[in-house]
Amino acid sequence: MSSTIKVLLAEDQSMVREALAALLGLEPDIEVVAQVARGDEVVAAAREHEIDVALLDIEMPGATGIEAAALLHQEFPELKLLVLTTFGRPGYLRSAMEAGADAFLVKDAPAAQLAAAVRKVLAGERVIDPTLAAAALAEGANPLTEREREVLRAAAGGATNAELATTLHLSQGTVRNYLSTAIQKLAVRNRAEAVRTAREKGWL
Repeated sequence: MSSTIKVLLAEDQSMVREALAALLGLEPDIEVVAQVARGDEVVAAAREHEIDVALLDIEMPGATGIEAAALLHQEFPELKLLVLTTFGRPGYLRSAMEAGADAFLVKDAPAAQLAAAVRKVLAGERVIDPTLAAAALAEGANPLTEREREVLRAAAGGATNAELATTLHLSQGTVRNYLSTAIQKLAVRNRAEAVRTAREKGWL
């Protein structure tokens, strides 16, 4: 491995991406060698470029940073994964760690902290925003199953049970059961509240 740390940067907002690339580029030992704006472009970029660290935003079109992290971890187990988020939701932290992330930081962290995190993960350390870590422990694990999350995500646009059943290749009764169980687990009154609560906690 060369002395320069090669970074892949995935962030859908061009101004933020360019600012992060410029800030990291000021570091003498860090070079941003690839930039993508979509989550579903991350793996292809990692295959194309020789990289040491992937810096992934969570909210991206095509695939989330957490989904991209899981795919990268599967294909490139030695690659270090650093997840960045605007939203300090404890559920995101837990999901990111389960996907194989080595670090989890909020975007308003100082630039020096980000550069330090890149170096630390390459040295084998884990870097987690301490406030988020405490919140994640207090919040507990995501109570929703993968199927319940899938149905809630599909229901977020306001689709009817019949439309959900067609989209997800399930019966309407099964869709109703998943929604009912999710609503019960989240202690809310309806599917709209279930979607909102699950999103606020980073569970979707």
